[in-house]
Amino acid sequence: LSPMAADIPASHAAGSPSDEELLTGARQGDPAALEALLVRYQPQIYRFGLRMCGNVDDAGDVAQESLLSMARSVRNFRGDSSLPSWLYTMAGRFCIKMPRRSKFAPAREESLDTPGTTAAQQLADPGPSPEQNASNRELATALTHAIDTLDPGQREVLVLRDIEGLPAAEVAKILGISVDAVKSRLHR
Repeated sequence: LSPMAADIPASHAAGSPSDEELLTGARQGDPAALEALLVRYQPQIYRFGLRMCGNVDDAGDVAQESLLSMARSVRNFRGDSSLPSWLYTMAGRFCIKMPRRSKFAPAREESLDTPGTTAAQQLADPGPSPEQNASNRELATALTHAIDTLDPGQREVLVLRDIEGLPAAEVAKILGISVDAVKSRLHR
C-alpha cells in the first residue's frame, strides 16, 4: 500500500457498494469486495498512523499491518462496532507497538525531487506570501511538536476526535473508554 494513496479522497462514489455490501462479500471470500474495502480505508488509516507515529515510514507500516490484519480476520468480524472503528482500533494497537525512532533520525524528511518554481509562477500565485508561509510552517511545526509530546492516550483521542473528526461516542468505543473519559482527555 502506497502512502500516496493517502491523497485519494475517502468518500464513496455515487453508486458504489456500501461498506456493508462489501463486508458481506469479503466475508464470503470475494477478493474484489475485500480489495475495495482495503482501497476505501487505506487513506484514513494511513493519515491516522501518520498523526500517531509522526513519520511516513511508520505510518505506512501501521496502515499496511492494519489492513493486512483486517484482510486476515474479516471473516471473523462480528460487527459489534463499525468497520472504521474496528480499523482505527487495530491501527492504534499497531501504533503503540511501533518502536520509537532514533534520536539521531532527522526530525523531518523532505524530497529533493520537488520541482522548483519559476518567477512567473511566483508572480501569478495569489497564495500566501513567503512570510505567511514561514509563519504557517512554524505554527505547523509547533502543533506537531505539541501533539508529539502528548502521552499516547491523549494523542490518540486528539487525533481521532479533532483530526479525523470522529464523534466522541465512536472514539470512546474505539479506545474502550467512556465518552466522559474522551472529553476529559481532550480537555487535558
